[in-house]
Amino acid sequence: MSSCTPYIGRFAPSPTGPLHLGSLACAMASWVDARAHDGVWLIRIEDIDPPRDIAGADQQILDLLAAYDMTSDRPIVWQHDRYERYEEIFDDLRRRRLVYGCACTRAEIFAADANLGLARGIYPGTCRNGTHGRPARAWRFRTTSDPVSFTDRWCGLQTQNVEKETGDFVVRRADGLWAYQLAVVIDDADAGVTDIVRGQDLLDNTPRQMLVQRAIGAPTPRYMHIPLVTDAHGNKLSKQRKAAAATAQDRLGTLEALWAHLGFERIGADSVSAFWREAVQQWKERWCCRQTKH
Repeated sequence: MSSCTPYIGRFAPSPTGPLHLGSLACAMASWVDARAHDGVWLIRIEDIDPPRDIAGADQQILDLLAAYDMTSDRPIVWQHDRYERYEEIFDDLRRRRLVYGCACTRAEIFAADANLGLARGIYPGTCRNGTHGRPARAWRFRTTSDPVSFTDRWCGLQTQNVEKETGDFVVRRADGLWAYQLAVVIDDADAGVTDIVRGQDLLDNTPRQMLVQRAIGAPTPRYMHIPLVTDAHGNKLSKQRKAAAATAQDRLGTLEALWAHLGFERIGADSVSAFWREAVQQWKERWCCRQTKH
């Protein structure tokens, strides 16, 4: 992002349950980074996986964010409203032979990995040149052996050979639903997102998303992947692990705890608004002087 490009950041939770403290930490970091850059902060509800979505979770998430004075600067986007846009981009990628149909089941992929000595879950390219008469189940993005590199604002230089470390990845699932790796790139590009602040569990997803960005002619945002909030056993908080829902009962105490998680000293504010004023200033002093260009 050049110094003259207006900053646009976003927080994009999935409505598969209420926010836990790890999710709230990501919201905090992305919100304060946007404010420190005098930028725009957006909320997008990533309801791309209806079988996992929980009715009412989206409003519960928005209510909690509002309780912490984190509200979207523009109308909120729901991914379920954008399926036609995904179809448009997908059709273009298919015409250009950048995606292809895949007939493989998960069990077949794991068996092929074992036979080829690959790490479990790496797609070995079985259907790259056709499905050999079998009907396509999923659609995959065609990768290359060229390494993908970027400089993360928190984690530093990252390099990944997507073909070798992941393989051709799914952009449309076997159940017909759109895959995260395609939808997130299209959504960010259409919203003009310049900066993405999120958890380190998504750090290794970034090279795949960069390949899609290049394929559709979208600019690559700056990235910052923050440390994960973990439980007493060192496991990251997640909805799958039934992490406790974050609440608004002790807003200042929660904000101070998450601020400490991000490596800052206690602020000791007497109100949420006062906390945010000081937090933005501290963040600006630590992070806004570290402008990293791609």
